[in-house]
Amino acid sequence: MAHAPSAHSVLVTGATGGLGGAIVRRLGSQGWTVHAAVRRDSDARALSALPGDVRPVLLDITDEASVRRAAEQVGDRLDGLVNSAGLIVQGFWEQVPDEALRRQFEVNVIGLMSVTRAVLPALRAAGGRVVNIGALSSLVALPFFGPIAASKAALASMTDSLRMELRHQGVKVALVEPGAMDTGIFDRAARAAADAGPAGGPATDRHYARAVRAAEAALAAQKLRPVDPAVKAVLHALTARRPGTRYLVGPDARPLAVVRRLPTGVRDRALLGALKIGRDTFA
Repeated sequence: MAHAPSAHSVLVTGATGGLGGAIVRRLGSQGWTVHAAVRRDSDARALSALPGDVRPVLLDITDEASVRRAAEQVGDRLDGLVNSAGLIVQGFWEQVPDEALRRQFEVNVIGLMSVTRAVLPALRAAGGRVVNIGALSSLVALPFFGPIAASKAALASMTDSLRMELRHQGVKVALVEPGAMDTGIFDRAARAAADAGPAGGPATDRHYARAVRAAEAALAAQKLRPVDPAVKAVLHALTARRPGTRYLVGPDARPLAVVRRLPTGVRDRALLGALKIGRDTFA
């Protein structure tokens, strides 16, 4: 059975994203003081108009000075941290620029831990909760989605070890792993990939051209789900007397759990087939 914590204070990163914004609105409507982390003043002004006690916090999770300032603004007691900030880098490994790959891990892994580390004293003081937003891609890595899968697998491992490290310090840690949601993150990933351009040059581009088209077609055909089930899982992780440690969210969760247990060769053929990538796909 869920119960509301006494202080109702939470820091939500990625508060302008589809999932982060929905979490901010839900917690604000339920009486929480929501410190909503954004990167731009314009986003802060928009959040200030939301009902409830929503307090924008300017935060770039990849900037240590910004992280320190945000932790000071939040204060010395915090009941929850929801690490919702994240991005997707997509592409076949040979075509992913080094800068894009570094950015993938700087945001999804290093920046997330930087924020967590900065507010842990406040979480410890309140007996608070950490809820990390991962992805089902941590279970099974697909071609073309290797960078995001690798970062989310790293996040899952980091969450497991952090949960055990904080177990006897009064801070509970949970991982919420949704499937593909209708948040706009895939559109942003496609634009970022187009802006950055592929690594490897024209010869590499020709080699992967048909595979890229196949992967993009599969991505366009996937059914994106509403964020509500993921928001519900986050709320449970924050408020339940006995929260889960890992929440697999969405209709894709069970099939992926099955695929994960298949023999490697069988699994590889199934995943390549799902993306319609075969021997004749490459030049």
